[in-house]
Formats: sequence, structure tokens, C-alpha cells
Amino acid sequence: MNLPSLPLLRASLRLQFHQGFTLDDAVPLVPYFARLGISHLYASPLLRARAGSQHGYDVVDPTQINPELGGEAALRRLVAALRQQGMGLILDIVSNHMAVGGSDNPWWLDLLQWGRLSPYGEFFDIQWHSADPLMEGQLLLPFLDSDYGVALQEGRLKLRLDDDLGGFHVQHHEHCFPICPWDYAPLLRLPEPLDAESSGALKSLADGFAALRFNGAAQAQARPLQQALAHQLRQPSVRQAIDAHLQGYDSRQAGGFTRLHQLLEQQSYRLASWRTAADDINWRRFFDVNELGGLRVERPAVFEATHAKVFQLIEENLVDGLRIDHIDGLADPRGYCRKLRRRVDRLRPGQHLPIYVEKILGADETLHRDWGVDGSTGYEFMNQLSLLQQAPAGQPLLAELWSRHSQRSPQFGEEALQARQQILNGSLAGDFENVAQALLQVARLDLMSRDLTLGAIRRALQELIVHFPVYRTYIGAQGRGPQDQRFFQQAMDGARGRLSETDWPVLDCLERWLGGQGWRRQPPGRARKLLRHACVRFQQLTSPAAAKAVEDTAFYRSAVLLARNDVGFNSEQFSAPISAFHSACQQRLDSFPDNLLTSATHDHKRGEDSRARLALLSERAPWYAGQVASWRLLAAPLHQHPDAPSAGDELILYQTLLGSWPLDLQAEDQPGLERYAQRIWQWQLKALREAKLHSSWAAPNPDYEEGVQAFVSAVLVSPQGLALRQSLAAAANSIAPGGALNSLAQTLLRMTVPGVPDLYQGNDFWDFSLVDPDNRRLPDYPARHRALDSPRDPRQWLAQWRDGRIKQGLIARTLGLRGQYPQLFQRGSYQPLTVLGQEAGRVLAFMREYQEQRAVVIVPIQVAGLLDDSAIPKVDAQRWGDTRVQIPFTASGRNLNGLFSTGAVTPHKELLISAVLQDFPLNLLIQH
Repeated sequence: MNLPSLPLLRASLRLQFHQGFTLDDAVPLVPYFARLGISHLYASPLLRARAGSQHGYDVVDPTQINPELGGEAALRRLVAALRQQGMGLILDIVSNHMAVGGSDNPWWLDLLQWGRLSPYGEFFDIQWHSADPLMEGQLLLPFLDSDYGVALQEGRLKLRLDDDLGGFHVQHHEHCFPICPWDYAPLLRLPEPLDAESSGALKSLADGFAALRFNGAAQAQARPLQQALAHQLRQPSVRQAIDAHLQGYDSRQAGGFTRLHQLLEQQSYRLASWRTAADDINWRRFFDVNELGGLRVERPAVFEATHAKVFQLIEENLVDGLRIDHIDGLADPRGYCRKLRRRVDRLRPGQHLPIYVEKILGADETLHRDWGVDGSTGYEFMNQLSLLQQAPAGQPLLAELWSRHSQRSPQFGEEALQARQQILNGSLAGDFENVAQALLQVARLDLMSRDLTLGAIRRALQELIVHFPVYRTYIGAQGRGPQDQRFFQQAMDGARGRLSETDWPVLDCLERWLGGQGWRRQPPGRARKLLRHACVRFQQLTSPAAAKAVEDTAFYRSAVLLARNDVGFNSEQFSAPISAFHSACQQRLDSFPDNLLTSATHDHKRGEDSRARLALLSERAPWYAGQVASWRLLAAPLHQHPDAPSAGDELILYQTLLGSWPLDLQAEDQPGLERYAQRIWQWQLKALREAKLHSSWAAPNPDYEEGVQAFVSAVLVSPQGLALRQSLAAAANSIAPGGALNSLAQTLLRMTVPGVPDLYQGNDFWDFSLVDPDNRRLPDYPARHRALDSPRDPRQWLAQWRDGRIKQGLIARTLGLRGQYPQLFQRGSYQPLTVLGQEAGRVLAFMREYQEQRAVVIVPIQVAGLLDDSAIPKVDAQRWGDTRVQIPFTASGRNLNGLFSTGAVTPHKELLISAVLQDFPLNLLIQH
């Protein structure tokens, strides 16, 4: 098969598609993206998702492109537009889970109807065998809005005919619970006969359904009966008679209560309150979300069924790369990635389609090179950028300030430990119990361990997970590899320090079972199967435990500096030296030179420019401490509730306002303040419930939430809050220029260090967004079009830096150079450059080199002390003094051309920073 050449991946741009922004809506934007320098659009999931989905991760039908996005025809139109510009498409796919519940997932509904006889019975990750007699062979459905008995008694479970009239289901709000066809017989035996022909037909159908046998042929036998039933029900008299008969199952009446309950008891599922999921769930979810059910994609049939449409798109040259969501949720990430790589390579012979995995890498953790992927989605790069921008000297004062006001630990690690314990005993308690039970079964198979109790296993297992330093290990048949061994030992050491010595032998058993000895050492049979199952379940638990505890709990409890609280960050580390950044870049070039580099995602907690602005607090910690003292005094009269917000929540709010305060918002702009207050309250409500200290999603505290809402409103909107509001606005504006300089620095680094720069939608202008859904708002693309068409004068950009054109101009110019020198930036060597002089510690410099081409990149870091009260994001050239960069090459008759400067620089042994940063805050110099 002759395929067109694959577009060279130079830079990607992530777009969030939904019914408000469809594939056709993106088509007219393609020329703009191309002019910006983007080579690939990077699309959120496009397969059919739940109606109204804003993100696409809740797939209900992986066999078709989402019609809400325009369907496959619209996808083809978008790809055609991309091809006209020489661009490609990277597609985000969801291999770990599907949306369940509701009434829109045909696979799930078939599973509920037929239980283990359904061909989809093995698609979802279900534990059909249970020690609880009530659950044996049944699937727990925790979708009721109250206890089962209450819902039944109050008539909120209604027996209905299916829309296609071929069967029956029980309805509860948006949820549909199908009735198995072999239970149709009593529903068709009417107390009052119809005409002879209809009565005979219904009796025959009832007998046919009653005669169904519980075997693999049941579905095939039932299908013609269901079609015949639909035919009969098209007669109004028959339909009316059946509807009347179903009134006898109205559970608000004593007889109906008993009949409906008995009918439901015969199904392959057990209906229950949503609250039971935490303790009794017997199927794997995405984290603790009941509406997202885990898939067993490691099974060949599941792999083929869930990927068939994606493979078709790849084979037809419509998709040029893949991004795999939540790779750590899979039973065997390595096996999945290698299998996917082989399949993709066969579909597009002679071409290499990049495959990226969404992976949170812990401190000192690296992606496994034998997976066959091109890298991660770049969360770790966000962390590396952030660590550069925090001044270590500010950490002690910021930590003391937070601890003194909030009365909480200044150590993020302590918050994370407490949160993990809470999660394991709360929303993931059922998942934790499943792992403990699996390990108990392993213990029972060995005479040397059969006396271990379930209680002892629970204690040791919880401490082990609580102290896990990474999201998960990757145990194989031979056990743990060297990297996993190091992390597992860290968890063992932490657990041993918390457990009594009597539990240490249990820890030793866990160390052996959970990868110390691979399951292949066991002879084939039940013992090996149980050990493998325990290992898989353990690894599928540590990942959500970490995510829920860190990203969705501790990040909202700890605010030493919110700039360090984001997805993929090692928040226990406050800062890192320039040498650590250089080392990470060199390692990436060696291992994953095409790794994505991002500084913003659809999952970030706050926008890239918000984090860059907040980093200034580490450089101005004494000033910030004084501001907090003043704000708390000004805020005292605004508290309408004695305990809401808490001091901790108040400080988190202040940092959020500092980081997200719009550049054009005045403290007296009432309409603008009201719009901003709506965004802040949306964030605040989520923050309170995620923190789980004073309120939560499971148990909202209206009194506390109302008190905080009143405070937010008073601060941002009310006349009484004007003084505080003015002070907050002034503080935000005072650090805004320095924050913008940080933003420009991270933007240039993202586009010049080893890796592939990834731009999140709208971040070609300033982005001060908050956590989703705020960070998924549709950008103002017409304004961006106009800005790119305007004259490109860097001096004007600097003078009017608040409008965002300076950031857009930097992106367009740098990506343009990547287009001119693709090999230089894609495969060029990376060499840190020595900086000397009075401000040497405030400059990061490196060189990329490929054959006769060279690029020298110079960016300032932690320069708040050099900006003074500057109104623009640029250090005055004279402030650099004798600071200079040593360059390891000679002129050879060729000059260095700067990013924006019209003049060329003649390279000697050193470059004066005052010269190369005279016209623009940072620089990229090219020699070719």
C-alpha cells in the first residue's frame, strides 16, 4: 500500500472538542494554526461519548465518531483541511474505561440484561465471585439516589417497556436496568385475556421466554421472541393491556413492591445506593467514578473491539499519532503498548506514528524504554519548568506563613499521607478490600503463611500503599525490575516505620508476593493465577489512590505555594537548580527525544501563566507575608459566618486570586468583577469539596459552603470589600510583569529544549485559567487571528504586553525557526553553557548543535530582584552588568542571528547578556 508521507511532528496543539466546539468548527482555524507553526492538531477523544460530554473520556460506543462532534464526515473534512497545510492529527484514545450507567452504552446494557452470558461479560473488569452470598454471581449497580428499599418503596424504580418494544427495563432517573428475557413470562401472562389471537400469541411468547435455558444459546433463542413481542406490541390494544399489567409492579403498593423486588432479585445485578460503591464495589472503575467502568483491554477480543475504529482511521491515513489516556489503569501497560505499536506499524508500513502515554512520573522515575512508545504527554516537563522558577530562599518563610495561619503541616508529604489513608478508607475502600482479599487467598495457599489474618494483611497493605513514592510498579511474570525495586523498597521502609514490629513479617510476605518473586516461579494452576491476580489488582489500586489523594485532595489542602501544586508535579520538592534542568533535558534527548513538552493541559489545576506569576511569591516572600497580614485584617469584617472560610481556605483563595487576576480587570469594574466572581466561585466550590475537610462531594456541607460563597462575593463584588479588592488587584499587578517574564521564559524553553512542544488551546495568549471546567473554555480565536495579522514589532509587543501578542509572537517566531531547522531542534545535541558574572545565577543558557547548525538559547530566571517596579516584563540591560555566557565555538565567519533583533551578534568566546537581551527579554540565536 502506497501511503503519503507522514507530516513531520514539530509542534502539536491540543483542542478540546465538544458539542459547543465541533470538528467543523476547527476547520477554519487550521490556517491560523499552520501560520502559528503547529504541525499537528492533538484532539481530545473523538469516539462517541455520553451526550453533552465536555471532554470525551466517557465513551459509550467506540465503534463510531461522536455525532455530536459532526461524525466521521466532519473528521474527514478536518483532516482534509490539515492535509492542505501539510499538517497531521494526533488522537487521544481511552483504553482503560467506558461510560456506564445511564441508558446509552449498548455493551453495558447487554451485560446487565444477560449477565455472564453476554459477550460483553468479560469486557468489563468484574469480580463475579464474592465471599458475600448476596453478591455471588451478581454485579453491584450503585446508581440509586437513595437506599434500595427506600427507592423501591417511594416508586422511583419503574418497570417500563423498552423503546423498541422488544423487552422490559426498570427506569431510575437517567438509568436503565434491563430485565433478562427469561423473566418476561410473568410480564406477558395477562390476568384479563385479549382477543383470542392476541392472547394466544402472548401466551406462546410467554412459554417461549420461560423455556429459555441458561446457556450460550440463550441470546440467539431470545432474539426472534423479542422481535415477535415487538410486533405484537405495535397493536394498541396489546400495548395498553401490557402497560396496565405493569401497573401491578408499582412498588408504592404492597403487592407491587413484592413483585418488583422479586423480579429485580432474579437479575444478574443488584441495585444499590451510590454510597455503597466505596465499600462494596465488585468491578473496577476509573478512580472512584461510578459512571466509568474499567475495561479488560488486555484480552484480545476487548482490544480488537475497542480499537477497531481507531485502527480503521489509522489505516485510512486519517490519524497520524495516538495519545493513550491513563495508561496506569491497565493491567499490563507494557504489553498493551507493545501490542499497539506492532498493530500500528502493520497498518502504516514504512511510517512511524508516534504513540504517547499519559503517565505521571514520580521523582527519579523514568518511562520504560521497552514499551515501544515515543514518550509521555509531558507532565514531568511542567514540573521541571516550575522547579526552575521557585527561589529556594523563599521556602522557609512561605512554609512558616502557611503553617502559622492554617495550623496545618507545611510538609506536603504529610498532607499526602493523610489523604491517602482517607481515600483508602473512604472512596476506594471497596477496591482496597478486593486487593486484601486477593492477598489473603495467596496466603492461604502456603502452609508457611496461611495463619496470616485478613486484619494483618489490611494493616500492612494500607501502610505500603500510603508510602508508595510513585503511582505504580510494573510487575511482570519474572517480578519487579530494578527501578520498581527501588520504589517498592522506599514504600517498605516507610511502612515499616509506621507499623509495629509484629506486622513486619506480613510486610515481608507482601514484598515477596507483590513482585519480589514473579508468578512464573509458581507452577501453572490456581496458585499462579491467584498471585498474578493479586499483583494486577494491587497495581491498579496504587495509581488511583495516589491520584485521588494527591491531585484531588492534598493539592486543595496545602498552599505553601500553589504554583507547586499541579498534575504531575513532585510537590514535596520546592525548587531545583539549573543543573537539574539541564540534566533532565540531556536525559530526554538520550531516551525519548520526541517526548511531548507541555506547560498546560486540560487537567491542570491552574493556567501556565498563573503558575508563572505565583512563582514570584518565592522571590518576594517577605512582601507576600506582609500582604497576607494586611488582607486578613481588611477581610475580618467580611466574614458573615464565624467559621467559614477557615484560615487555610482564606489563604488558598488569596493565592488563587493573585494568580488568576485578569490583566485588564480593575477593582471598580463591576460587570467584570461579577464575571470573575462566577469563575472563582465555580473553582472555590470544587476546591472545598476536593479538599474534603469542611465539605465533600459525598457529604456536602451547605452551611460552610454558603459562608465561603458569601465571603467570596464580599471580597470581589460588594462595596464593603472594595479596600481589600483594591489591595489584591494592586498586589497582582505588581507581580504581573515578573510573572509574564517567567511565562515567556517557559514558553521559549518548551520550544527549544529536546522534545516536541505541545501548546494547549488558547495558550498562544496569556492563560490565567483555573481547574476544569474553567480551563476548557473556548478561546477567542478571532482575536488571535487579528493579532497574528498585525505588525510584528517586538517593541510594540513589550509596550502592550498585557494583550498577549508578545507571547503569540514569541511562539510563532520560534516555531518558524523550528520549521527552518527541523533536525537542529529535533535531534541536535544539548549542551549547557557556563554563565559568569554578577547575575550568573539568574540566567539559563544552552546550545543545540546539529552538523554545522547551532542555536544558543538564553533565558532569565528568578529575576524579580532585577525588575524593581518595572511595568514591562523585561530586565533593563544595564542591570545585567558583567553577566555573560561562554560559548564553545568560534565565529568561523558566521554571525549569530537573534530571535527578533535586526542586528547580528558576532560570536567570540563570551556573549554579554546586556547585549543579547537588550531588545527583548530573552533570546534564541541561530548560526548556520
